[in-house]
Amino acid sequence: MTTTQFEALDAMLRHHQSLVNDVGRFVAQLADRRKGPTGFESARAELLAFLSEEVIPHALAEEATVYKTAMAIEELRPTVRDMTSEHRTLIDASEALAGAANVTAAIDVATRIESLFSHHVERANVVLLPALFNSGVDLADLIKRMRAELSPTRGVASRFAHDDPTAAVLSLLFDATTDLARVGEGERACSLATSAWTALRASRPDLATSVTARLHRLARSVNTEPVVLRARGTQHDDDALAELDVRPLAPAQRHEAIFERYHALALGEGYLLVNDHDPVPLRYQFEAEYPGAFTWDVLEAGPKVWRVRIERPGEYLSPDSGCAPTLDVRTMPHASRHEEIFATFDRVGDR
Repeated sequence: MTTTQFEALDAMLRHHQSLVNDVGRFVAQLADRRKGPTGFESARAELLAFLSEEVIPHALAEEATVYKTAMAIEELRPTVRDMTSEHRTLIDASEALAGAANVTAAIDVATRIESLFSHHVERANVVLLPALFNSGVDLADLIKRMRAELSPTRGVASRFAHDDPTAAVLSLLFDATTDLARVGEGERACSLATSAWTALRASRPDLATSVTARLHRLARSVNTEPVVLRARGTQHDDDALAELDVRPLAPAQRHEAIFERYHALALGEGYLLVNDHDPVPLRYQFEAEYPGAFTWDVLEAGPKVWRVRIERPGEYLSPDSGCAPTLDVRTMPHASRHEEIFATFDRVGDR
């Protein structure tokens, strides 16, 4: 055996341990949220992002290189089959984490993910890699091929290519939004993610939940102050507004409750949203779903409590104009545009 072989094996072992340590760290951060709801959604988003951007792509690259090579060794085939099955279990658990209905359920799933992944890596380090090393397999070449599999141009869509093309496309979109955020285009990244959320919300709620988690992560890359979408011409008595405090709700229930309250508003009515983190991802979703049909005024911006006045105005508004109402139908489904245009015309004509 050459020094290169020893170095390659050591690099594989150290990278595996690094992944295990990071998963454990993100799970521990999530578990800390048992002490209160503050920061829970961001902790879940961090763990989901690490799983989808680091752990799962690494697992799939291993299947295409390390596992494929190991299948040529008869005594390793049962181990490879078991470990491939564990990858599928890990992917399913990641999706379950994204859709967990409350903090306790999310922590339970995350703990199972940590245990599964730790056991999986131990088997790789103790059984699979030493067997390949002793069989004379070129580990340095395997590393090179894995890096090619993990190239940004390949993405992580291959795991869904045959079973779920929609998820494959979403995976590529996630890669694009991550790259945009890294080069300072956080607003554009959030806008793209929100468009995906709008398109998937009804037909694929499972994927929409993943987009929401990604949107929370991306929103932290936007280096801007909270945005007030309409300047006030008159003083409102905020104390008289009905309050919706979503802090006691499970994270998966918050957006649904917020939108339900908005739908129940009559024209000209509003409510005061109280949250434990910056609701800027929600603002992006409002902008995608109801352009010109809501107002958003930040009254308190953390660090522990955020209060936002959300109203349904009596007319459609352009965010940068207090004059003629504006209806932007570009983000609406084509089938509903004419109906919305005429409905808006009727409302304006009745004034």
